[in-house]
Amino acid sequence: MKNVVNKPWGSFEIIDEGEKYTVKKITVHPGGLLSLQSHEHRCEHWLIASGEAEVIIDDKIYKLKENDNIFIPQGSKHRLNNIGSHNLIVIEMWFGEKLDENDIKRYQDIYERT
Repeated sequence: MKNVVNKPWGSFEIIDEGEKYTVKKITVHPGGLLSLQSHEHRCEHWLIASGEAEVIIDDKIYKLKENDNIFIPQGSKHRLNNIGSHNLIVIEMWFGEKLDENDIKRYQDIYERT
């Protein structure tokens, strides 16, 4: 049975974990917008499996579609937005010495989380 964690913007599930990596499947509903955030202890790699994404990394905006990928450096402010009319599916890989769901600093969040 899959362990799906529901969020205001969609959901995620952990696919695999190792000592220095975690792989997740992220589903973002149409119009879903993740918080503008950064991570102190990890970098991230995102692969768009399905849908259309707008990705913000620091001050740059990228439009990504199916089979595109992007790297988010450790400490960079970043955000993921589903700009399509169907669910956005992203395979996310964390890489770092300390992998923790609480390693998140939020700068903006439309769902008012801290």
